[in-house]
Amino acid sequence: QVHLVESGGGLVQAGGSLRLSCAASGDTFRSYNMGWFRQAPGKEREFVAAISRNIGTTYYADSVKGRFTISRDDAKITVSLQMNNLKPEDTAVYYCARSRVFFSGYADEDSYDYYGQGTQVTVSS
Repeated sequence: QVHLVESGGGLVQAGGSLRLSCAASGDTFRSYNMGWFRQAPGKEREFVAAISRNIGTTYYADSVKGRFTISRDDAKITVSLQMNNLKPEDTAVYYCARSRVFFSGYADEDSYDYYGQGTQVTVSS
């Protein structure tokens, strides 16, 4: 059984930083692409960032490019999201997700088969 557990969320002022982590268990972590999604109140869940298996190619939503950095540590079986220069519009529940293959694209939810329970990020103005 696969478990993805996010941590690191919290309340921060605009311009501040947070680092989210996702601890994984279950199947071989290094065999999977990993991603982060977020969902703000009243909105659809949206893609934030992804990192491929093996080479570690990274992908970002335009809204976070240059501010967020995704990374993975296969030895520690974790994926992280460093978020800098946070804005109030970044407020959302952030979800870690696992993908065996980006068969419908790295930003498509359908490419991911497991999601964590989420961690709340709140950015005050």
